[in-house]
Amino acid sequence: MKKWGFILVFGLIVSLFGSVSKAQGVWKSLTEVSYKISEDQFGELYVPVFSDNIKKLEGKEVEADGYIIPFEGMFKPEHIILSSLPLAECFFCGSGGPETVMEVMLTNPIKYTSKRVKVRGKLTLNAKDPEKLMYILKDARLILE
Repeated sequence: MKKWGFILVFGLIVSLFGSVSKAQGVWKSLTEVSYKISEDQFGELYVPVFSDNIKKLEGKEVEADGYIIPFEGMFKPEHIILSSLPLAECFFCGSGGPETVMEVMLTNPIKYTSKRVKVRGKLTLNAKDPEKLMYILKDARLILE
């Protein structure tokens, strides 16, 4: 009997961790990026070099969960910045790197919330436009608030 109890508990733990990693799966893949130094008319800049795993995701529909980053005067209900990390740890405010944020272009406007949200859309990789983030989710829709 103890053996079956252990197997049941082990199975529950594995399924719990499986659902956690699935929710953060796209973010984990997006960390496989390196940078090279390049120059433009304004000087030196870091250009992302995407791994093969990241390149396979381009143009595919992916889900990303995270937190909306509020920028004074910049929040638009149909164009948000999503961070995989809470506000205090995000790329713009704390310890995260540029691979922890993405621009999200929504098909329907949403209201700002400080709670974790989940969106689904087509992933675009950006290594050319320094005015944009390197990950952009287009035609996205809110699937969980």
